[in-house]
Amino acid sequence: MPSDRDLKRLHWRAHHRGTKEADMLIGGFFDAHGGSWNEDERKLFESMLDEQDVDIMAWAHGTAEPPERFAGAMTEALKRLDYIQVAR
Repeated sequence: MPSDRDLKRLHWRAHHRGTKEADMLIGGFFDAHGGSWNEDERKLFESMLDEQDVDIMAWAHGTAEPPERFAGAMTEALKRLDYIQVAR
C-alpha cells in the first residue's frame, strides 16, 4: 500500500507539469485512476511522468505511439480522455 507521502508526491508531479493543458490531462488522469493502481502501475505512471508532456499528450490524443514500455492498459485508459472535465 502506498504511503500518503508517495501519493501526494505523485499527485503533485501529475498536476504541476508546466502548462495548464498538461496539468489537466495528466493530473486529471491521475485523479481518475491513481487510487486504484497497484504498486507496479504506480511505478509505471511515475516513470511516465519523466517523459516530456508533449509526448504524453500525443499518446493520449493518438497522434503518436507510446514506447513499448508504456503500451498496455494504462495507455489505453489515457487515450479514452474520459477523465478530462470540460467547462461548459
